[in-house]
Amino acid sequence: MRGGRCVAWIYLAALVGASACGKTDGGGDVMPTIGEPRTRIISLAPHLTELVFTAGAGTFLVGAVAFSDFPAAARELARVGDSYRVDYEVVSRLAPDLILVWPSGTPPEVVTRLRELGFEVLALEPLRLDDIADHVLTIGQFAGTGQTASIAAAKFRAELQALRQRYKNSLPLRVFYQVSSQPYFTITGSHVINEIIDLCGGQNIFADLNGLAPAVTLESILAVDPEVIIGSVTENGQPGPQRDKWQTPWLRWQHLTAVRNNNLFSVSADLVNRSSTRIIAGARQICADLEIARERQAGIAAAMIERTAATE
Repeated sequence: MRGGRCVAWIYLAALVGASACGKTDGGGDVMPTIGEPRTRIISLAPHLTELVFTAGAGTFLVGAVAFSDFPAAARELARVGDSYRVDYEVVSRLAPDLILVWPSGTPPEVVTRLRELGFEVLALEPLRLDDIADHVLTIGQFAGTGQTASIAAAKFRAELQALRQRYKNSLPLRVFYQVSSQPYFTITGSHVINEIIDLCGGQNIFADLNGLAPAVTLESILAVDPEVIIGSVTENGQPGPQRDKWQTPWLRWQHLTAVRNNNLFSVSADLVNRSSTRIIAGARQICADLEIARERQAGIAAAMIERTAATE
């Protein structure tokens, strides 16, 4: 598997890991003592890299894994590997006093080896949207940037609550979330993206499936007749469906409500698949798209009523 297909599978693996079950103590290990501020931090997940900057501790980062590309300063950090492999020699040279790991994305053997080498490891697992604020606070405590972290966490929680309040009484819409096609992958009710769809007033048509990001058949999608289809994409068209191009295959199914009403929307994978505070922007976009779908549905219903009245 090469090129775009290889990247796509890496992307899917990250998506599955984004909400896999775990514990903030690393699955039974004792959480490190906060103690003195950590000033040489390594992050082993792109979203954790973002959270370190959000917590006001970006200047303390000395290394990160591949794809840690936000904010711009993260691109200049020394690379210590990727989500699956870590270069222990590079890690040792960087002499970190804290290594942040993501239990769902960092292989257990890597975490074990880092601890055997004497490094202090802090495991942070985001299971819900609210966990993101908690992790910002935790990082701030360890880095000694608690005040900045508290402000950022409070802002995130306020924005999240505002979305919940605004859309809590919205007209429910059946939503199919397309991770990729050939085969079609989607998300279940256990995934954090499902929480976004839910707070926007949507109903994930595959919420009841097992797992986190299962493959589904075209026939099963057509049978449920989603009112909205959301495609996950990135700016350059990979690894999710290419921007806009992913919509083309759906146009042959004009009987689908989502297609008939032109309710095919794209959302940035970087916004919704990374459990950073930027997920709020992705949630806002999904909520806004569902509002557009509701307006279109209301307009179509009004037009039908007018046509019916005109013929009587």
